[in-house]
Amino acid sequence: MAIVVNMPRLSDTMEEGTVATWLKKVGDKVEEGDILAEIETDKATMEFESFNEGTLLHIGVQEGETTKVDELLAIIGEEGEDISALLSGGDSAPAAPANEEAPAAAEAAPAETKEEASEAVDLPEGVIVVTMPRLSDTMEEGTVATWLKKVGDEVSEGDILAEIETDKATMEFESFQSGTLLHIGLQEGESAKVDSLLAIIGPAGTDVSGVAANFKVDAPAAKTEEAPKAEVKAEAPKAAPASAPAADKPVKRAATPVTENGRVFVSPLAKKIAEEKGINLTKIQGTGENGRIVKYDVENYEPAQGAAAVGKFVPAGQEDFEDVPNSQMRKAIAKALTNSKFSAPHYYLSVEFDMENAMAFRAQFNTIPDTKISYNDMVVKACALALKQHPQVNSQWFADKMRLNNHVHIGVAVAVPDGLVVPVVKFANEQTLPQIGAAVKELAGKARNKKLTPAEMEGSTFTVSNLGMFGIDTFTSIINQPNSAILSVGNIVEKPVVKDGQIVVGHTMKLSLACDHRTIDGATGAQFLQTLKGYIENPVTMLV
Repeated sequence: MAIVVNMPRLSDTMEEGTVATWLKKVGDKVEEGDILAEIETDKATMEFESFNEGTLLHIGVQEGETTKVDELLAIIGEEGEDISALLSGGDSAPAAPANEEAPAAAEAAPAETKEEASEAVDLPEGVIVVTMPRLSDTMEEGTVATWLKKVGDEVSEGDILAEIETDKATMEFESFQSGTLLHIGLQEGESAKVDSLLAIIGPAGTDVSGVAANFKVDAPAAKTEEAPKAEVKAEAPKAAPASAPAADKPVKRAATPVTENGRVFVSPLAKKIAEEKGINLTKIQGTGENGRIVKYDVENYEPAQGAAAVGKFVPAGQEDFEDVPNSQMRKAIAKALTNSKFSAPHYYLSVEFDMENAMAFRAQFNTIPDTKISYNDMVVKACALALKQHPQVNSQWFADKMRLNNHVHIGVAVAVPDGLVVPVVKFANEQTLPQIGAAVKELAGKARNKKLTPAEMEGSTFTVSNLGMFGIDTFTSIINQPNSAILSVGNIVEKPVVKDGQIVVGHTMKLSLACDHRTIDGATGAQFLQTLKGYIENPVTMLV
């Protein structure tokens, strides 16, 4: 049965989108996860992947054309399937191609559907149903981290309704309507699929109990609110420890300002002061409303002396465990890395670089007032310059083509409490070392506070993962698809080395390049590493 694909909402403020490039053409086979098109939003040009399998039967928006969110974008179905009814009737009837020989049956089913639909959308005057938004291009479900409004509150257009955890970040979701918040469909900590009931806004005093009870997700998904709720109930216990008495959520948050997914509740001023003082917000006890960390808490914070993290005490011989529900980010990481590891034929090239000149260069460079660069900044810059000379390593693999990128966007892997994110330093080859350092620092800070936007995590052409600061000498990484390679950077180690036939004390660093053999041959990867070696062992050449 043919499925209508509508223009997706790829950012929280997106109202319309422009098709920049179609990566499939009519007649092409489409697999779930294939990139259908690149869509330009109000924030960035983003890849839009298919959630369906079949043949691309129709393209509704040509390259360069613009249409509103939820308007017809494409139709996917079985090869040769008649979609004339869908084209004439829009996306309102996925089951439209009925058998003409049985008109009575064909009419009866739509009549029943229409009755249900009218019941679902028969809203009181002025009432608006707010559904779970799609806040990232890969988001399939969302979790409400925090409600910033409560039932009965007045809501103005542009007010932040809630903070929603996606598979990539926790993002503020603003209201596009004004009125009174009449109903909340998901409590804090609960999850639901995109387009499920999130809230209802309308005139104060309006009875919306019937609207909430009869709400259904639009076809073709044909799922009611019951399915997400069943999923939510399985996760609900995580919000309350077994030993805790029944209590309101503000009481629980006052006891710990950090949620299970690492989200910290903090005022903007307190956050700024903490960043200036280098204070870890997760160590502070919040005294503000709902346990939020405020200015007073940061200014009066005194780190515990000699405190060290310890595991939970368990009596000898007693089994004990704790089930931690997978967050949206953890699910996304698992899916992406599994697909990469088992679809891309990985191979690894390992090298060891002499770091004596790099260490001397960094020490001298950092004597410049108000300047401080890290070894990681130097690696990112060196990679960016080397990639311009080896576009094959700067490539991306797609089902029907290989893309050689002439620009360099380097993803920098950042560890966060709930997993791993990869913010992107755009046009890294055009930036100076201090600019790269400032960009990485800013993006890493946003990542740890879950404030990265989808635009800041999209478009990488190469990835750098550095575990040297954790004392790791050497390791290998899984490619961040659709990139063709990822560089793993280890620690700088002091060791005996041979120079001019003499054993002397030296400093070396090991790196490992994971390559996708579909796009990068062994000799190509080796040549890239030789170029990279020239930049890192002679860093002054990066200034030319």
